[in-house]
Amino acid sequence: MVVGGRSLRFSSPDKVMYPATGTTKRDVLEYVLRASDVLIAHAGGRPVTRKRWTEGVGTERKPGQVFFQKTLERGAPDWVQTVELQHSTGPKQYPVLSEPAVLAWMAQMGALELHVPQWRMLDGERHGDDPPRPDRLVLDLDPGPGADLDDCAQVALWVRELLEDVGLHPMPLTSGSKGIHLYARLDGTVTSEQASEVAHTLARSLEAMHPELIVSDMKKSLREGKVLLDWSQNSGSKTTVAPYSLRGRLRPTVAAPRTWAEVEAGGLEQLEYDEVLARLERDGDLIAALDPPPDRLAKYRGMRSAHRTPEPVPAEPPAPTDGRSFVIQKHRASRLHYDFRLEQDGVLVSWAVPKGLPSTPKQNRLGVQTEDHPLEYGSFEGTIPKGEYGAGVVEIWDAGTYELEKWRDDEVIATLHGQPDGGLGGDPYRFALIRTDADKRQWLVHRMKEQDAERDARLKGYAPSKASAARGGEDDDSSAAPATAPKRRLGAKADRSRGRADRPTDLRPMLATQSEPSAIDDEREWSFEVKWDGWRVLVDRRGSTVRLLSRNGRDLSGAFPEVVEAVPASIEADAVLDGEVVMLKRGAADFAALQERGGLSGRQAARAAKATPATLILFDLLEVDGERLVDERLDERQSRLDGLVHESRRVKISKPLRGRLERILEATAERGLEGIMAKRHDSRYKPGRRSDDWRKLKHQQSKEVVVVGWLEGNGSLAGTVGSLVLALPGEDGRMRYAGRVGTGFSGKDRDRLRDELRPRRTVPAIDGVPSDVARKANWVRAAVGEVEHTEQTASGALRHPVWRGLRPDKALADLNP
Repeated sequence: MVVGGRSLRFSSPDKVMYPATGTTKRDVLEYVLRASDVLIAHAGGRPVTRKRWTEGVGTERKPGQVFFQKTLERGAPDWVQTVELQHSTGPKQYPVLSEPAVLAWMAQMGALELHVPQWRMLDGERHGDDPPRPDRLVLDLDPGPGADLDDCAQVALWVRELLEDVGLHPMPLTSGSKGIHLYARLDGTVTSEQASEVAHTLARSLEAMHPELIVSDMKKSLREGKVLLDWSQNSGSKTTVAPYSLRGRLRPTVAAPRTWAEVEAGGLEQLEYDEVLARLERDGDLIAALDPPPDRLAKYRGMRSAHRTPEPVPAEPPAPTDGRSFVIQKHRASRLHYDFRLEQDGVLVSWAVPKGLPSTPKQNRLGVQTEDHPLEYGSFEGTIPKGEYGAGVVEIWDAGTYELEKWRDDEVIATLHGQPDGGLGGDPYRFALIRTDADKRQWLVHRMKEQDAERDARLKGYAPSKASAARGGEDDDSSAAPATAPKRRLGAKADRSRGRADRPTDLRPMLATQSEPSAIDDEREWSFEVKWDGWRVLVDRRGSTVRLLSRNGRDLSGAFPEVVEAVPASIEADAVLDGEVVMLKRGAADFAALQERGGLSGRQAARAAKATPATLILFDLLEVDGERLVDERLDERQSRLDGLVHESRRVKISKPLRGRLERILEATAERGLEGIMAKRHDSRYKPGRRSDDWRKLKHQQSKEVVVVGWLEGNGSLAGTVGSLVLALPGEDGRMRYAGRVGTGFSGKDRDRLRDELRPRRTVPAIDGVPSDVARKANWVRAAVGEVEHTEQTASGALRHPVWRGLRPDKALADLNP
């Protein structure tokens, strides 16, 4: 499966994890993904200790086996971020919740309960053997024998009075086990020991005031009929189950936020995961104020004064981004050094490299991590005045984008793509940053050998050797394509009488059918290619004019100026070619990143082109110098494509995948690719028509849907899109309700959808819309979008949909019933 662009294995989805309710591993996955935003908000940046039930929680008579997993196990995906903690046996790496894919991986590993401390690690900070200062205080109200949840509610109300007297504002959660958790936000000025002492003092005070109901001592003999007010979890070395975490009880309960009105009313019960999801949809995150996004620029801002330095000093905390920009700045301060900065989550993570980046793999250089910098610093050049922090002259030595392979707390591996006239010389620069001393924030900077994806594919047996022709050479595999391509036949000449330079081509893309590997009977008749997860385009190059045309004829040229600029150098003749525009990250296409580019034009598109450039992947040649090739065989058209196109960083040819289909599918799944295309060697190009000669073999189910409306979110999502209303065309031509999708969005996505979807005044004709949806929906003009899903029910509803993005390159007519 693929979550947020991360490929991971998810096995035994129908395994029953909670026998009492029949809740399966698939249901657990659905819950953590739908609740991922709030789980990450309250557990992000904190080392996660997991309680794992690999075979389920079992029954009351036969409980399932459970064990604690603290450190990151061997074999964990490289993209799981970590923090380092000191143990008596040395430093240990703990996983951190940084993205939904980490939650999916933990669900795969049977981790039901997620426990975290009351502090979080920011900006790579270390405090010796001491943990960072806590940003929240917690009290665990645990009923002893003879006490119940109503007793805990009464104690919670007493605690609230005392905490509010000292300026703290507690927030209640039913723990998902037996009691209640109370959290209060701290300002980061006290240590864990001081927070523990405050909590202990409060517990003893309340015990003295209400000895009949409260006990602060852990001894079990003292807890009969009373509520233990457990203050000890504020210790820097202890953890509490995270808000919104599942619990490993007989039923799938959750550590669930509640309102004080519910606590005051009494009669509380522990909530199960489906109830929590419904409440999230209705109310939003009730404890959003507990863990606002951390201000990663607080340290940077505290070291500078905006009116005394020309450096950018933003007043507001940075907004999260998924960009991949870098800058290297030559800094003539008290000593000359180079500042190396990589964009991550809205800031530039920074290192001072005294001798500059190593020029060969034989060199290693020292890098000292400094404070995170704002993204605006990526374009800063100037003189920092004397007396100010970092006084001296700053010049940009090189800048561009990077492809990320790994980012962990102690290791970063990526490839830089700088400017042609930059300090790196315009060549890819692959490097590793390896932390060597956490306390001193020292890292080793090492240059690595550049990767050659085509060479790696050849070594693994699913791409042709260099000695073999690109699509017609010899191949040792008896199941591969024929050794020689048929002799070229001249195609029909296109009509040149029309004003060809003034009007776009009348050709339209040939379409493929969805299929299964088992339907490929004789592999020798087929050519296999990567299915690129991007936007399909026809490239129309005529004289000095280049157009990128979508499936429905829309001109996308303005959104991708870097591609338009690169085409003439790569394609020197007038031609019409078929391909896809993609955003490549670590060799795979990132569809979410492509969405950010689709609606841009002008200066915005130009800026985005520099920060996150797109790549054009070409796989077919339809016309060259007025000669139509659509009646030629596929392998003949592709042979001519190879001879015509000069590949560059922005223009590539989709290479054939050689070897057995089973191995090709395994290899592309391992690389996180969407799937493969199977095309008959002798297939002719059928413009605008869907043909069984081309088949899509996908690794995960995705579906194009019709967006017909949206429901407003609640709580923190008030005023923006909470979920989208989906429909699908039926066999009778009418639209039928296909459910709602409320996951897979960033906050920016929700606002953009609200603004881009055009409202309509009348209710659309859609069968099967539930009455509660019809009452609340904001109806819009139909737009094509794409979702991932696990299955489609008999009624046509999509199960567990996850939003992927709008498809402006497609029209309603492209959707099949």
